[in-house]
Amino acid sequence: MSGAPTIFDRALIRARQDRARRLGPATFLLEHVAQELADRLSVVVRHFDVAVDLGTPAGHVRRALANNPAVGRLIAASPAVEGASLAVIANEEALPFAQSSLDLVVSALALQTVNDLPGTLVQIRRALRPDGLLLAALLGGDTLGELRQSFATAEAEIEGGASPRVAPFADVREIGALLQRAGLALPVTDLDRVTVRYSSVFDLMRDLRRMGATSALIERRRTPLRRATLLRMAEIYQRSFSDPDGKLRATFDVIWLSGWAPHASQQQPLRPGSARARLADALGVSEQPAGEKAGH
Repeated sequence: MSGAPTIFDRALIRARQDRARRLGPATFLLEHVAQELADRLSVVVRHFDVAVDLGTPAGHVRRALANNPAVGRLIAASPAVEGASLAVIANEEALPFAQSSLDLVVSALALQTVNDLPGTLVQIRRALRPDGLLLAALLGGDTLGELRQSFATAEAEIEGGASPRVAPFADVREIGALLQRAGLALPVTDLDRVTVRYSSVFDLMRDLRRMGATSALIERRRTPLRRATLLRMAEIYQRSFSDPDGKLRATFDVIWLSGWAPHASQQQPLRPGSARARLADALGVSEQPAGEKAGH
């Protein structure tokens, strides 16, 4: 059993996603990420016989990859799978795949609510065949920072203290370190900032419900939100994060991560002392012994 702290209520996350489907889901961010994932994978020159779409809500990634000739069998794996011809009911924290059984794992906007992300990455690494690829996107960075700040300020003013209402998000540098710890080779991370504009903060909150993205923290506040706090939060948001035309900004930081299961064919770092040219020659400067200062 993992020793990672339990931050997210995973059962509640599934219930929130079910509610979003009933309300009519807001899919603009997921569609953007799915298309970007397909574009990134299209430049990888190799074939992936067995691929898994891990945890992605709905079928956006599978549809985006449907016409990619480099992807063979694409298996949907999540706690609740709908509309997939090949599917496995799976928890992202306990993968059911055999060691070295997959060529590709993709995931869109799912891994940010995994309690033990390092453990999940290790499991993905084990499931990948040598030279298999992980390509995933998760929310991180300053996602919903405007909403977090506005709530914290309003609660401090009205109620004398703040409670966690927006989930904590990983930093892009932390994700890069986790890829290395998991044993993935050639790790790459980058950040795509998506700014969405709303007429009011209440429109943003409705979209979050329709995305299944409202707070599912174990330590979330269980008492109803006070009306005075909500209205003060809306005032602070409008004052602090509006554009000249009155529209409000909401930030979604999408962290992209990729890494390969190690293979002998991959580029390897040079051994210390194996360089055949001096750095001073490459830079066009004079080499000085250690301890000497320029000009002396």
